[in-house]
Amino acid sequence: MATEVLGDDRALRCGRRERVLAQMAAYDLDVLVLGRQSNIRYVSGAQQLWVAGTRPFAPSCVLVRETGAIYLLSTWDEGIPEDIPHENLYGIAWNPMNTVENLKKIPAAATARRVGSDALSPGFAELLPMAFPNAEFVDGEPAIRAARRIKTAEEIAALRESIRVAELGLAAGVAQLYAGAAGSATSGQGVSTQQLTAAVLEAMTAGGVSTPADQDAVWVTDKDHPWRRAAGEGRVHDGDLVAFSSGVLDRGYIGEVGRTWPVGEVDSPAVRGLYERAERLRGHLIDACRPGAYAGGLLAAYEAAGEPLPVTPVAHGLGVGFDSPVVSPELAATAAAEQLEPGMVLALTGYVWQEGLGAVFHRDAVLITADGCEVLTSSPSWNAGVVIGAANG
Repeated sequence: MATEVLGDDRALRCGRRERVLAQMAAYDLDVLVLGRQSNIRYVSGAQQLWVAGTRPFAPSCVLVRETGAIYLLSTWDEGIPEDIPHENLYGIAWNPMNTVENLKKIPAAATARRVGSDALSPGFAELLPMAFPNAEFVDGEPAIRAARRIKTAEEIAALRESIRVAELGLAAGVAQLYAGAAGSATSGQGVSTQQLTAAVLEAMTAGGVSTPADQDAVWVTDKDHPWRRAAGEGRVHDGDLVAFSSGVLDRGYIGEVGRTWPVGEVDSPAVRGLYERAERLRGHLIDACRPGAYAGGLLAAYEAAGEPLPVTPVAHGLGVGFDSPVVSPELAATAAAEQLEPGMVLALTGYVWQEGLGAVFHRDAVLITADGCEVLTSSPSWNAGVVIGAANG
């Protein structure tokens, strides 16, 4: 496994940058000032230090529409693509006025008419006009969000690879579940969710990606409440429905897959009925993924399947970080106005629950195509002891 820090492939980053420049023209932005890490990675292709938690806004990347030049906050050249020259780098400064002075040196700073920013803090809301004295400041997030929602061919290839690694992790976790469950017959103790999570993360690392999108990968669904996880000592037992949510962050791209597998003697009419409900819901969700359809159709898919809407988003965009659209009951009006377009990649979440049994959770990655959709995930699902492969829409 390579350990050196490298920028993204040239075709990948240049394709993304062209989309951003086109949206800057559409929104009449002369300069785009970025502070969010996923947006910076999308525009520059440069890997920066991973930052846990939250941090205040700082103008860490500047894109000039007229020249296509990128100016980047970086203290060294390692991992910086060759099309961002050394003289376009400016260092970290404790004094924000030093940052303002660095921004003033950008050739377009004095002449820019409209400057967009993806976020802004009260302090930099006062400071940035010093760097761009003749500019009107506007919200730049709509422009970059519009660029990111449609994936280039290179991005789709990157997403396929991240999903492949996520599915390796899922398969390893399921294998460990059944190895542990078989071994528990004499010991009286089931495998722990921590052991299952470790198996998922280890397999993803062996597959080439050591950064999980979420370390909370395995849980036992609750039999008494539709939206809770089972309480207890963190071990699985006969009759449990164990949910796996495997995700990786590969070269900035998130790949996700989710499945639920039962433990022990659970091949009963009730369990089969619950999984049949889950597959029916999954079919409705995939059918709703077609170009020109409104994202609100994904919420309607639950109604069509006769299932209550979950408390989590039904769908969200996959890409560099968390992309639009986000489809949830709380954003129903937004989803009703959001159209699906070819090139969008969505993570679809299905969730059905039955009192006394637990929940069946599944997550699939779906690419909207010109005439329908393609399901990018291929992990099987349980169905009365046999597996169900992924279907393409």
